[in-house]
Amino acid sequence: MRCITLAETLRAQGAQVSFVCRELPGNLIALVKTKGFPVLVLPSPSTYSGNSIVPYSGWLGVSQKEDALETQVILADSKPDWLIVDHYSLDIIWEKILRPYCSRIMVIDDLANRKHDCDVILDQNFSLESDARYKDLVPNLCKILLGPKYALLKNEFQILRSQKERKNKSLDRILVFFTTGDDQGQTLKAMKGIIIFGKTKHVDVVIGNENPDAEIIKKMCLTQRWSFHCQVEYMPSLIAKADLIIGAGGSSNWERCAVGTPAIIIILAENQAAIAHALDSAEIVINLGWNTNIMPEDYAEALTQITPERLAVLSENALRLVDGKGSQRVLEILAT
Repeated sequence: MRCITLAETLRAQGAQVSFVCRELPGNLIALVKTKGFPVLVLPSPSTYSGNSIVPYSGWLGVSQKEDALETQVILADSKPDWLIVDHYSLDIIWEKILRPYCSRIMVIDDLANRKHDCDVILDQNFSLESDARYKDLVPNLCKILLGPKYALLKNEFQILRSQKERKNKSLDRILVFFTTGDDQGQTLKAMKGIIIFGKTKHVDVVIGNENPDAEIIKKMCLTQRWSFHCQVEYMPSLIAKADLIIGAGGSSNWERCAVGTPAIIIILAENQAAIAHALDSAEIVINLGWNTNIMPEDYAEALTQITPERLAVLSENALRLVDGKGSQRVLEILAT
């Protein structure tokens, strides 16, 4: 989603933007097309299990070299001004092959676990480390954009930020949203936890089309007279309206922070772990830990422990961390 946000920001300034995606399970090709962007589709792989030594290598579907050579054919006649890469399976091997086929390369990352050949690297996540974490991973002249200051958010969040009422005195309205994909059962657990808690007036539940529990979630919302939302385009307004959000420790962190909405989060994937712990330590979110250890009673207990004072602290700390202007900052750098 961060790539779509950046693409929309670039397009608004007159840039021509295309996506290169591979036909893999769970791909977002259809979603990108609905946003009006051309998508150049790489074929589905026959067989490839990845390199057991290299983390995330299986996510690519093919080897880096094969992917780069197929992408090279696509770029040969266009040579874009910027090739923007957002994939945990890609590194300096892929980038060096494609370097002659574009003017400059930007990498979006948050793992800091592999070398890159790029002109700009963007890590929008909150970290207790400095930009030294990329010191030996990128060229000396590479621009390092580090932290939520560069979070790629829609302009709508700036508007909602200025309009939101700073009450944070109750849990009248709770929003449950973990991911548009497979939430590993957490939406249902959180809903059951809210039922146990029993002290909220309105609940919004948001899932994606790929959620395996969609029908059960929808029926439970109907029974509880809660609002059910699936694959929506109005997430910013739901986030801004909520008194509290229950969700995952991914990129939605920055959307919540931009409008000062407090959150209870859990860790759904390894790349979320360090961020979740850092945000919890800074009193920006309440981190319950890994999803595999969480039960409905844990959500209920966390809700019971929240006071108006704690809501206010979480909200103010979140607002200080993210101002919602990251996309514009990145755009200015790409334009130089």
